[in-house]
Amino acid sequence: MVPFSFSGHDLLALPQGALFWPARRALLVADLHFEKASWFARGGQLLPPYDTLATLADLEALAAATAAAEIWCLGDSFHDVGGCDRLPVAARDALARLTAAARWTWITGNHDPVVADRCGGDVAAEALVDGLVLRHEADPAETRPELSGHFHPKLRVTVRGRQVARRCFVASPCKLVLPAFGALTGGLDVHHPALARAVGPAAEALVPVEDRLLRFRLAA
Repeated sequence: MVPFSFSGHDLLALPQGALFWPARRALLVADLHFEKASWFARGGQLLPPYDTLATLADLEALAAATAAAEIWCLGDSFHDVGGCDRLPVAARDALARLTAAARWTWITGNHDPVVADRCGGDVAAEALVDGLVLRHEADPAETRPELSGHFHPKLRVTVRGRQVARRCFVASPCKLVLPAFGALTGGLDVHHPALARAVGPAAEALVPVEDRLLRFRLAA
C-alpha cells in the first residue's frame, strides 16, 4: 500500500487496483464486472466461468488485510442487471460473508443501473462522503473532489524495448479515477480522449509498485 494525498485526504493506493481510506477504514474498488464470462456464454462465446470467484477471492483478501469497516463498489460491479441471479453458490456465499462483515455500498453504473437487494449491502446512484463525491463515471462539470471508475485506465510504457501495460489510477486536482478491479476486464489507454475529457488537464497516471507510487504526467 502506497500513501498519497488527494484533496486533503490521506489515501493508500494498492497494487491490486483498489484504494484504501484509512480515516474511514474504507476499501474502494471499481468495475468488478461479476458474471461477465456467463454473460458472454449466453451469447455463445464460451470463457472460463471463474471470473467472479477470482475477483471475490482478491476482494476478500484485501478486506481482511486492511480490516475494512466499509466497502464501496464504484459501479459496474455486475456485468449486467441479471448478474446477481447468475452467481454460482460459492460466489453468493463469499459475497454474503463480505456484505455481512462490513458496511457495503453498491454505487450503480452503466452496466448495472439496478442492483438486486438479495446480493446484500446498500445501493446508491452516488454518494457524498466526507467531502468526496463517489460515483461511477467522472462528471467533467463536477467541481467537488470526486472518486470514480468506469474507464478501466491502463498505462502503456516501453521499457528496454518492450511494451509494458499496467492498470493505474488517473488523478487530476479534483478527480481520481480507479482502475478496474475485476479479473476479466480490459483497459482503456490513459491517453484516450474520452478519459482526458473526463478528468481535465493537469492529470497524471499513478502506478503503485511495492512501496513507491510511480507518476506519469499525461499530455493536456
